[in-house]
Amino acid sequence: MSNPFSIIDSRLNLSRHYRRIFERPLPEGVTYFYCLGGMALFFLIVLTFTGVVLSFYYIPSASEAYHSIRFIDSKLPGGWLMRALHVWAASGMVAAVMAHMLRVYITGSYKPPRELNWVVGATLFVLTMAFGFSGYLLPWDQKAYWATTVGTAMPSTIPLVGHFIMQLLRGGDDVSGITLLRFYVMHVYILPLVSIFLLWAHFHMIRRQGISGGL
Repeated sequence: MSNPFSIIDSRLNLSRHYRRIFERPLPEGVTYFYCLGGMALFFLIVLTFTGVVLSFYYIPSASEAYHSIRFIDSKLPGGWLMRALHVWAASGMVAAVMAHMLRVYITGSYKPPRELNWVVGATLFVLTMAFGFSGYLLPWDQKAYWATTVGTAMPSTIPLVGHFIMQLLRGGDDVSGITLLRFYVMHVYILPLVSIFLLWAHFHMIRRQGISGGL
């Protein structure tokens, strides 16, 4: 008797697509250090899942944000676990992306014909840091408030456009509820949409060009 997967596979031919995407020959010199990009993707999946769960209960307003975080941590069943996983996965992703870029640089995997993929990867690293910076404010506690105040003040030192950039980030001259809303929109909508496109480009180029070998 056919199992459910065999029935589905006979209709959709999933096994053929799996083999075409994943079953590829590896060049000599490839070690476990070449799995750092996959590790970053794993952390991203954890962040996506836990972020969706947290978004059901988080309220992005100056009067409710802190209390919603307290509710998630203390009263929502498993909420503390979802938030802890989100926080630790964020740190893990930053470390994995940095280690991945260091490995690519050391092994010379950024050289032609993969220079465009290096640019895309470097942009994804910047977006990863932007995810962390925008998410840091969302708990809306004293630490998050003053860290964001300092962080958003840094662009103001740029000649001519610095003050404009600071106001664009804050939504005014000071960190306020508008800042919180802007960071939430950036964290939940803008950055994920841009990241999805760049991740598709990143993986598409890897498929087309293959994995670079070791030194």
